Amino acid sequence: MEAKKRSAGILMPVSSLPSPYGIGTFGKEAYRWVDALVAAGQTYWQVLPMGPTSYGDSPYQSLSAFAGNPYFIDLETLLEEGLLNREELSEVDWGSDPGRIDYSLLFQNRFRVLRKAKEASHFKEEENYKNFLEDSKYWLEDYCLYMALKNHFDNREWQEWDEDIRMREPEAVEKYKEQLKDDMEFYAFCQYKFYEQWNRLRSYAKERNIGIVGDIPLYVAMDSADLWAHPKLFILDEKRRPTCVAGVPPDMFSETGQRWGNPLYDWDAMKQDNYSWWYERMRANSKLYDVIRIDHFIGIIRYYKIPAQAATAREGEYVKGPGRELCDVINRAIGDSAIIAEDLGVIVPEVRELLKETGWPGMKVLSFAFDSGPDNEYLPHNYKDANCVVYGGTHDNDTLVNLFENMPEHTRNYLMEYINIHEPEKIADGILRVSYASIAQMVIAQVQDVLCLGGEARMNEPSTLGKNWTWRMEQGAFHEGIIKKLRNLSEVYGRK
Repeated sequence: MEAKKRSAGILMPVSSLPSPYGIGTFGKEAYRWVDALVAAGQTYWQVLPMGPTSYGDSPYQSLSAFAGNPYFIDLETLLEEGLLNREELSEVDWGSDPGRIDYSLLFQNRFRVLRKAKEASHFKEEENYKNFLEDSKYWLEDYCLYMALKNHFDNREWQEWDEDIRMREPEAVEKYKEQLKDDMEFYAFCQYKFYEQWNRLRSYAKERNIGIVGDIPLYVAMDSADLWAHPKLFILDEKRRPTCVAGVPPDMFSETGQRWGNPLYDWDAMKQDNYSWWYERMRANSKLYDVIRIDHFIGIIRYYKIPAQAATAREGEYVKGPGRELCDVINRAIGDSAIIAEDLGVIVPEVRELLKETGWPGMKVLSFAFDSGPDNEYLPHNYKDANCVVYGGTHDNDTLVNLFENMPEHTRNYLMEYINIHEPEKIADGILRVSYASIAQMVIAQVQDVLCLGGEARMNEPSTLGKNWTWRMEQGAFHEGIIKKLRNLSEVYGRK
């Protein structure tokens, strides 16, 4: 993506928007957020992956690479359409803390309410629904059957289903399609409403010159419709169980590495199929987003292969990925949308060469910039090319405030000297200013860092469970003072 002008944006997960229903949605607060971005002189709104989540609630472990998260469907909009009534919404416990998501309550209650809306709807008669079915035919039926089957098998992942349907024997597939027809229609209704509401919101943003930056994980989850529906595209044994899984090797952050557990693509099989699954995936995402950030982009060049039986990532090995071939397919699929390559980690020369060939920008993260002296490649004075995107931190990093508080003294001192600020309460704003002043064509700041929040607002701490993905911005937090601060930075550094 060769950006045409200097720009700035904010990373704000949809889930983190305020709402009275336990999680952010595509409702009025999302429209207010777009208006606030315009007032703040911003050009982009970056979101986290918007797929339906499973156990652990991570948007990077989605039940589908194509489907949207039903939690984001705005219930007030359904009420205005006559599909729900106020009593049905007010009698539900959506959680008592406006600053946190209670995923267990959402799981118990959200689908029950959405089922009532589906029963009141005549969506199957709508022309827009028929168009949606046509546009989503590559993935929708598989996804709806998968979700209906999960519901039928007590929400267990497909590896634990009955053997005939686990192996997708044709007779079993047809039997369950008939048996679970009503449930399949419910999940189709949810997708229809998700896409309908998102497309309306995205159009509103586009009319106001706010582009949407989406985020997609390189790999799919083990518990996903994609793996179940397309087993030949993954490295599985004859029983369709993975023989190897994804991760990264031991490094300075972890002596055992990270065993993510995602299934690995069979790139040879994908090549024989002309990478059609990837083409369809990127085509679908290009309809959702103006810019698509590919998480763990370096796995396209070489990926880390861990034996499935290994308990840690120590036993893995690097294997060559598809490289330029896949990038060419992605370029054909995305039309006018653009790409950001998340190239963090151990960078081999082939990664830099591919980014140069494609013109896709890589990332610079200031959270990693101050711990190794003036030669650190993430320090702005070392940026050699404006075609990059600079972040203060990502969803996996601590907030800048908490990062500073927990730095070793020598790192903290170097940071303060670099940004010429020595008051701890001004550090986050100082780092933000440095990023805006850099030559990078695009700046993306986490909303938590714009608000100067501490560690309580961290979105995700990798390799932990039970406390992640729950943070929400409280009503009124993004106030006029914050808007004025950002607008001033955009004007001063030519990003408006």
